[in-house]
Amino acid sequence: MFLRKPLGAALVAAGLFALPALAVEETLQKQESIDKSAALSQARIDALADQTADDLQAFRTASQRLESLTIFNQQMAKLIASQQTEINSIQRQTAEIDNIETGALPLMLKMTDTLADLVKVDVPFLKEERQERIDNLKALIDRADVTAGEKYRRIMEAYLVEVEYGRTIEAYRGELVIDSEARTVDFLRIGRVGLYYQTLDGSETGHWNPQQKAWHMLGSHYRVAVRDGLRIARKQTPPELLTLPVSAPAK
Repeated sequence: MFLRKPLGAALVAAGLFALPALAVEETLQKQESIDKSAALSQARIDALADQTADDLQAFRTASQRLESLTIFNQQMAKLIASQQTEINSIQRQTAEIDNIETGALPLMLKMTDTLADLVKVDVPFLKEERQERIDNLKALIDRADVTAGEKYRRIMEAYLVEVEYGRTIEAYRGELVIDSEARTVDFLRIGRVGLYYQTLDGSETGHWNPQQKAWHMLGSHYRVAVRDGLRIARKQTPPELLTLPVSAPAK
């Protein structure tokens, strides 16, 4: 004999079995949602971590560059200070040079004029050469592209040349004009105490008389002495004693 259960009781039993299934489904859905949310959160965390790492690396790079720039700026500041000191020194030296040149110019002009006066009143040897040297000095003084030091050096060189004339013996050939008559002769200069000439054929011998500012002929007995003096000056014969007239300097 079979017993039948009531229909209502069966439905209740089915419903009781369905409820756990729904709860599991909902739980799974919630878990899936949580997992997705966690995955998104983790992605954001990873992105923030990467960004933080990048920012940290950029900060370190910027810090290193800042340190390098700080050291560079400090070095440049020292360099600028050194250059400014050099500029101040150059400006000071330039001002000193200007003052020296301003004070030295009148002296150099006077020295050149004195040298020119010396050549005019001196024994008339190498007059063209010596006058050319003075003209060059005067032109040099007027040049703006030549330093005061160089001008002074050249003037002193000219003075030294003139001083050297006073202690040397020299023979040279040149033109002599007497009574409007020009002739080529050999000149013998003995320091500044004697200036003599002799014609190329040896027929005429003379000397410069500083008191009378004129050339005077000498007797034939001086011809050999002047000839020997010319040879000595040209180093063609050993030095020897010469007997020649010498004019005493004017008092």
